[in-house]
Amino acid sequence: MANSTRLFKSIARLLLPALLLIVVAVAGSAIFLVYSTARPLKTRYLVTPDKYGQLSSRAAQVTEESWSNKDGSSSRGWLLRGSDNAPAVILYHKYGADRSHVLNLGVKLNESTNFTVLMPDLRGHGENPSVRNVSFGGCEAEDAASAVEYLKNLKNQNQIGLVGKNIGIFGVEMGALVAISLAAKDQTIKAIALDSVPQDSDGLLTAAVDKRYPFASFATAKLAKLGTRFYFFDGCYKREPACDTARSIENRNIMLLAGVDAQDFQDSTTKLAKCFPVSNKFENKLDLSPSGYSITNASMEQSEAYDQRLIDFFRNSLDQLKI
Repeated sequence: MANSTRLFKSIARLLLPALLLIVVAVAGSAIFLVYSTARPLKTRYLVTPDKYGQLSSRAAQVTEESWSNKDGSSSRGWLLRGSDNAPAVILYHKYGADRSHVLNLGVKLNESTNFTVLMPDLRGHGENPSVRNVSFGGCEAEDAASAVEYLKNLKNQNQIGLVGKNIGIFGVEMGALVAISLAAKDQTIKAIALDSVPQDSDGLLTAAVDKRYPFASFATAKLAKLGTRFYFFDGCYKREPACDTARSIENRNIMLLAGVDAQDFQDSTTKLAKCFPVSNKFENKLDLSPSGYSITNASMEQSEAYDQRLIDFFRNSLDQLKI
């Protein structure tokens, strides 16, 4: 019996360091995957208002703006002012993109409706972002609430509030998670257009990791999900499914968009359509080719048709609510 006990202890002493090394390696790999994916690859803006303004007088009126978030960080965005007391619309891009991806839509929307349009960079995106880390929809949703507050405090030349009481919001992929989270908390968000909505932040993270590290994607996705438990220990990572968030949104105008170019998000968006209460008014187009997820690769005709669909939605949803 004594010999068996000594043998067991010897084996345990032999294996324990190896097991600890494996645990540390797994945890380290998981944290690294989240850390690297939470810092999108640096890109340059597709186009800036200065360059676009050479072709469009309306685009020449876009201004660079910044405002403070609730956690003390700062956000920035391009602003195109509309008519006094008209609604405003916020446009959010997807993960790995930036505000230049929605600039053309923002200019067209402002031209067609005279609504004020705000086009922010999400955390970690755009050139030289003030906040380097993405939280895959968590802290970004809090930042969006600060963006709404910024819009409500805008003044016209007579120092009277510029924006009316109703606001619309559009988001693609990560931007869609931000939009739906904001709409669930803010009743002034009357029109919500969502394109390629992930099932949750884990779904967004998985897609980002698969794209960045395509080898052994099943394993890397699992590791990354584990890594969020350590990397986002402060609770900034949002784990609530989009479907659960949608159940608290009532009496709004909602447009859901998705397409075959992002099938995982097409499936999750289709399922999301069944989560909203029946009190909402819906417009769905879930078979786009392409959707907003890859609209920058579309033809000019496809891009114009996509933008017009959104312009018509926001005009019809918000124009009658100006007063």
